[in-house]
Amino acid sequence: MTDAVVRPYRPGDHSAGRALWAELAERRSGLYGQSPGPDPGAGFEDYLTRIDLSGIWVAEDAGEGVIGLVGLLMQGTTGEVEPIVVAARHRGAGVGAKLLKHVSGEAKKRSLARLTIRPESRNVEALKSLHAAGFDLLSAVELSLDLHPAPSTVDNVDIDLFGLRFRS
Repeated sequence: MTDAVVRPYRPGDHSAGRALWAELAERRSGLYGQSPGPDPGAGFEDYLTRIDLSGIWVAEDAGEGVIGLVGLLMQGTTGEVEPIVVAARHRGAGVGAKLLKHVSGEAKKRSLARLTIRPESRNVEALKSLHAAGFDLLSAVELSLDLHPAPSTVDNVDIDLFGLRFRS
């Protein structure tokens, strides 16, 4: 388990937050064999201006600085974890679990009825981590029809749900 400390995001964390956002964008794109674009960290600027953003927290390592980031979006009595990202070199050390525990506590403080998260269906590592952290209630399914399928450079993950087979 890591000795990283979770604390509120501060303006001085901007560079580290943007770098983590870029790492997340690159990971998400890579799952589908796509390019994240010329500036994968650019979405962080838009994220910081979201009106439904209720809070951002970082995991800080004494020796390395900010190594993780989690945000809480609010819609009425429902909260959404977006994003959650841990620097690749620190994954598997409990940083994500600490961030999820913290954001869950913040959601409870705000008297939210439910906390959701929407991982990419191909991110099996994230799905396993989220399930272990207690996110085991399947509350929605989003399906897509690929109108311009490109040859995939990654293997599809088949998922069985209610006797139906889906690919991710």
